[in-house]
Amino acid sequence: MSVQDPIADMLTRVRNSLMSRHEEISMPSSKIKEAIADVLVKEGYITSWRVEDDNKQGILVLGLKYKDGRPVIAGIKRVSKPSRRVYVGSDDIPPVLSGLGVSILSTPRGVMADRLARKQKVGGEILCEVW
Repeated sequence: MSVQDPIADMLTRVRNSLMSRHEEISMPSSKIKEAIADVLVKEGYITSWRVEDDNKQGILVLGLKYKDGRPVIAGIKRVSKPSRRVYVGSDDIPPVLSGLGVSILSTPRGVMADRLARKQKVGGEILCEVW
C-alpha cells in the first residue's frame, strides 16, 4: 500500500500514539520526516528521534514527551496538502495560538520553525502546525 501524503501519515501516527500514551513510535523514514522530527526536538515537543537500519529506507523512531502525565503536543495539524499547497512570505507567516504554538516550514534554507524563518526573513511552504 502506498501512502499519498507521508507527512500527514507521520502526523497522524504521532497524534494516535499520544492518545494511546506510547513512549515511542516508529514509521518509515525519509529526509523530510527527519527534518520535521529535528524541528520538533529543537522546539521541545518530542524527546528524541533516531533512524534504525532495516536494509530498506530505514525506520524513524520518535520519543514522545509527556509532562505530568499529559502529552506536550496538544494538537498537530497538516496545513499544506498535496491537493492545496500553502506558501507564505516571511512577513505573512501566521502565528499559531498567538505565538504559543509553532508552524513548521519548508524553506529554501531547509525545514525550520516559524520563529527562525521570520528571523532569517525567509518564507516557504507551511507543512504543519503544532501546539
